[in-house]
Amino acid sequence: MRARNVTGPIAHHAEGPVWADAWGGLRWVDGDAGDMLTLRDGEVLRTHIDDEYLAFVRPRENGGFVAVGARTLYLADSPDGTAIPVRTLLDDPVIRMNDGCADPRGRLLTGSMAYASAPGAADLRRVDTDLSVRPVRRGLTVSNGVDFSPAGDLMFHVDTPTRRIDVYDVVDGEVVEPRPFATLAEDQGLPDGLCVAADGSVWVALWGGGAVHGYAPDGSLIARIELPVPQVSACTFGGDEMDVLYITTSAQGLGPDHGTAAGSLFAVSPGVKGLPARAFAG
Repeated sequence: MRARNVTGPIAHHAEGPVWADAWGGLRWVDGDAGDMLTLRDGEVLRTHIDDEYLAFVRPRENGGFVAVGARTLYLADSPDGTAIPVRTLLDDPVIRMNDGCADPRGRLLTGSMAYASAPGAADLRRVDTDLSVRPVRRGLTVSNGVDFSPAGDLMFHVDTPTRRIDVYDVVDGEVVEPRPFATLAEDQGLPDGLCVAADGSVWVALWGGGAVHGYAPDGSLIARIELPVPQVSACTFGGDEMDVLYITTSAQGLGPDHGTAAGSLFAVSPGVKGLPARAFAG
């Protein structure tokens, strides 16, 4: 199964795609540029958020959006409104925020990583609706893709250097100790961003692997989507029927003469449908 190129290489480090009807389609980030990209009516709109890095954006229940920068939380009250800094999430300049999502209770989960990927320096933390922050899991290295099962009773999460996707039970809104869900071989790349489909399957971007893997709810491999670029960063379902898998790619770490379409947005119809993005209730 191969994906089609939607945009061409318009970003250096594309990440964090998410579909929301409220803003008219797909959004993702060009992380190093601090830019939010919106695909609307076939056109890509670029909005700068004044931060050294932009990790991800998600819809808010009020119709606006939440954005997570390197160490700052931003809120906007409308789909195209101004993102206002409202909360400092980190105060260590060698660590920045990374991938995240909203949970079934409308709270925001956001992971972190050291710029030098120092082992154990990162964590996964939760921003509650009152903007208070609490840790969910400590001692991580590169906290990456995170999403929930359709029923909200499972959380899937990646700490990239482990080469593993972990799954947690969710009990009364809290996650318990993880167990392995799927593990990648060394020649398959590293797990990065992920999303969960309506049938409970898990779709994982492979950084350095030039592909997206689809896993059944029991962790068995059911699909491999080939990309013509090595650094595949994240994926999400979208489209009018939620049956299109949008995939972001990156030129980060590639030389100036890499000669690929890295930084492009790709799309494919894998035969399953996604779920509407959960919104932040803060």
